[in-house]
Amino acid sequence: MRSVSALWRTIGMVVTVAFMSACRASEFEYVSWKMESAGPIYGKTPQCVGIPEDLRLCHGVGYTTMLLPNLLEHETMAEVKQQASSWVPLVHKRCHTSTQIFLCSLFAPVCLDRPIYPCRKLCEAVRDGCTPIMEAFGYPWPEMLTCDKFPEHDVCIAMTPNITETVETTGSSAICPPCDNEMKTDTMLEHMCASEFAIKAKIKEVKRENTDRKVILQKKKKLIKQGNLKKKDLKKLVLFLKNGADCPCQQLDNIANQYLIMFRKVDKQYLLTGIHKWDKSNMEFKKAMKTLKTHQCPEFTNVFK
Repeated sequence: MRSVSALWRTIGMVVTVAFMSACRASEFEYVSWKMESAGPIYGKTPQCVGIPEDLRLCHGVGYTTMLLPNLLEHETMAEVKQQASSWVPLVHKRCHTSTQIFLCSLFAPVCLDRPIYPCRKLCEAVRDGCTPIMEAFGYPWPEMLTCDKFPEHDVCIAMTPNITETVETTGSSAICPPCDNEMKTDTMLEHMCASEFAIKAKIKEVKRENTDRKVILQKKKKLIKQGNLKKKDLKKLVLFLKNGADCPCQQLDNIANQYLIMFRKVDKQYLLTGIHKWDKSNMEFKKAMKTLKTHQCPEFTNVFK
């Protein structure tokens, strides 16, 4: 990445932009720069465009226009929407207070004289807070967001001193991510989209295995989302709750119920990505199961490589 300071000189004006996330307002500092040399830094000249309502990750973030192409080299709004949609569930998990603004500074950068990248420390704070959540679902921190590529000393987007970098305590903060048992349609659909397979089953036994929990299922299982799972694999299916040996999971403590169990294959293991009580008397559950037939999931595989 070319040095920002080599291209621009400061005109000494600090612009504070307020960003509204789903639950609170946050302030981040931007510095406005005047170009010393003409010409775009993209192959295509950046333009200011409105942030559409269906760009769920960043619509309502606190500003209404963005640069396109963005800082991830997405040249069309269709590409921005498709790639950004994969990150919406992570913002909902509230793994860090700055997750949304970090992502939106790249997917939908605010219109200034020239684009400003997020600071390396901001990237590292979000990465460190959210990587455990992502790993629980079998996704690594993606290469396109490697923090070393972001500026450390040049002008960049940084949290102001009055913004806490720790996650607010919520009722579900200590729960293993796949064990979020809120009976909300959106939560169940997010878990389903993060999964390759889904079954209806009862749990026979739960064991601790190193830092994971090993989940052994009863023989009788009903396929809900088959993927490429073969019948022989279904018979001997064993699931693992990644890094979940010590975090609370109400569903794994009460194995008498039937559950909607979601999982995906990572290397040679099947990782539990979601588990919800099978309860057709619950309206949210019924709505989720009905919506599954037509629900379009974001393409996680395009992002998390």
